[in-house]
Amino acid sequence: MNDPTMKAVLFDRYGPPEVLYTGRLPRPEPARGEVLVRVRAFSVNGGELAARAGRVRLVTGRTFPQRIGLDLTGEVAALGAGTADFAIGDRVWGVLGRTSGFGSAAEYVSVPAGRLGRVPEGLDLADAAALPVATTAVTALRDKAGLRPGERLLVRGAAGGVGHAAVQLGRAYGAEVTALARAANLGFVRELGAHRAVDHRTVPLAELGRFDVVLDTVGTDLRTFRRLLNPGGRMVTIAFDLDRPAASLGTLAAGTVHGRGRVRFFSGNPRRKDLDDLARHVAEGKLRPAVDATFSLEETAAAHRALEAGGVRGKYVVRVA
Repeated sequence: MNDPTMKAVLFDRYGPPEVLYTGRLPRPEPARGEVLVRVRAFSVNGGELAARAGRVRLVTGRTFPQRIGLDLTGEVAALGAGTADFAIGDRVWGVLGRTSGFGSAAEYVSVPAGRLGRVPEGLDLADAAALPVATTAVTALRDKAGLRPGERLLVRGAAGGVGHAAVQLGRAYGAEVTALARAANLGFVRELGAHRAVDHRTVPLAELGRFDVVLDTVGTDLRTFRRLLNPGGRMVTIAFDLDRPAASLGTLAAGTVHGRGRVRFFSGNPRRKDLDDLARHVAEGKLRPAVDATFSLEETAAAHRALEAGGVRGKYVVRVA
């Protein structure tokens, strides 16, 4: 690490994927309680698309250049004081916290040690990059919804980054899983373990029946999907309709305060115990990564374009050379 700088993906204005470019920044030094990770891969997530396009600029602000990248896999390159749990060379994965913002789309990133876990043995680091956000599916089904064996689970957006993990985990937890996906991805979600795969654009929702748990990864039409809940059913959404925020807030408020079925919104904020749970699911064969395509760091804009186009099966992963 003789070069004090590193490559990183940046943008100087909000806009389409073309605003992304590969520039150079000072290589970070790990502070106390932090681990410097040599990034080997990261995935592209929907929240980054919204941030890059300026749809959440009230949060991201107007100071540029800004960075992207939410999750990562890599090796420990250096340790800050108080990080005895790791050693140089350990293979790790993690998700940057809410206060850290974006920044894993780079050759190095300094991460609080509590945000990192060890990658399961035998799992390629590029493949592993498809899974850190799957901690969101674990939290949604196990903790927020309390999914129980024998219950009926509906996964909306079942072929996507969180959805493809939710299908596998729902099956592992003993639920009867119905997966909503576009027609081209129905075979994919069946291979993941869905008992029933439905093209959401051709089958009326009324024909789906009732469910004990609905996991929504899309964020639109929440009121409609809430009506599919059985008495005592629970609906968890991890997405928010940025085009109709008032409608989303109204549905969430109604589901929280009164009415049939509870509706919960949450944003994933995993820590080491969540990543360790994820690793255990992988080791037990309950969860496997699905990488649709890989890109180089210089092709990150192309990865953003691909995700915006829709139809992803699992995750788009960017390898960092």
